[in-house]
Amino acid sequence: MWDGSTPFLVTGYHEARAVLGDSRFSADGTHKGMPRFTKFEVPAEVFNLGRMDDPEHARIRRMLTAHFTIRRTEAMRPMIQGIVDGLLDRLIAEGPPADLVADFAFPLPSQVIAVMLGVSDADFAEFQRASQGVMDFTVSTEEMGAALGVMVDYVSRMCAAKRAAPGDDLLSRLIVDQELTGGLTQQQVVATALVLLLAGHETTANMIALSGVLLLRHPEQLARLRADPGLMPNAVDELLRYITIVQEGTGRVAAEDVEVGGVLIPAGEGVIINLPSANRDPHFADAHELDLGRPNAREHIGFGFGVHQCLGQTLARVELQIALETLLRRLPALRLEVPLDDLAFLYESMNFGVARVPVAW
Repeated sequence: MWDGSTPFLVTGYHEARAVLGDSRFSADGTHKGMPRFTKFEVPAEVFNLGRMDDPEHARIRRMLTAHFTIRRTEAMRPMIQGIVDGLLDRLIAEGPPADLVADFAFPLPSQVIAVMLGVSDADFAEFQRASQGVMDFTVSTEEMGAALGVMVDYVSRMCAAKRAAPGDDLLSRLIVDQELTGGLTQQQVVATALVLLLAGHETTANMIALSGVLLLRHPEQLARLRADPGLMPNAVDELLRYITIVQEGTGRVAAEDVEVGGVLIPAGEGVIINLPSANRDPHFADAHELDLGRPNAREHIGFGFGVHQCLGQTLARVELQIALETLLRRLPALRLEVPLDDLAFLYESMNFGVARVPVAW
């Protein structure tokens, strides 16, 4: 690594699941042995659910689980469909060409999480500007920091408004049920809202855009999906497996000596789980081929595995299903407007993405 450390690298599917599902591997980001991908270190006091161990991790996660159940997420389908249709109405009205990222993929999860957090219609434009600033990975580190400061200020003001007049939304529930009862501090509520925004926005937005590109690159699979719309849920899981949006690696540290795949990992040693590699393991037949009908596509670990498995995975699946189904149905002649090599793929952040996807129809 850049700092001279030499963590273990886990690349196999079964070994990755073994590490991610084993409580003897810590996710605590403040642990000395935790792999550091860059010189930037998140301060220890920053509240991040993904960098906690049980029992504190389980305590905080229980506060949020009710908002991401299958039943509640399925009930959101009409709302999400309305947002998708509105975005496509505007895109179609303005006519080709359009940018699939800026005009569709990024605004969609932003609007969904805004509804969940209880952002008012009057405040949505400000929320959109603040969130887009945080998600722009083409800017400098200083500009990113300034954008994050704007977002923290906005969420803090929104929390103050919810404290004064709570509603029936996720942020209000965190304040009423947790902050006012001593379960969370004001700063922790703000941090939790930011984590939900960042985790639920960037990954889903990049998956929508990359899935669109990938389907256009595989016309035979696209034709298969158009012919059988019922294939969409499985297709989304295959896309999640094939793309594996988290590219940087998932860090853990051994809390005690643990043997994985016949290799002893001593206590205190860092471990990096390579999710893209695990999702291309021979566990999946012809793993480097895109197969929207793959029978075990749902077994991918694109959302992680174990107690830290993505809290919003059901919501992400629903958003992807609705976004892709509607996009393909309403724009049957959708095509890339530039050669594939002209697309700017992003690797600057933890998640794999694409900056701009010019399309026509």
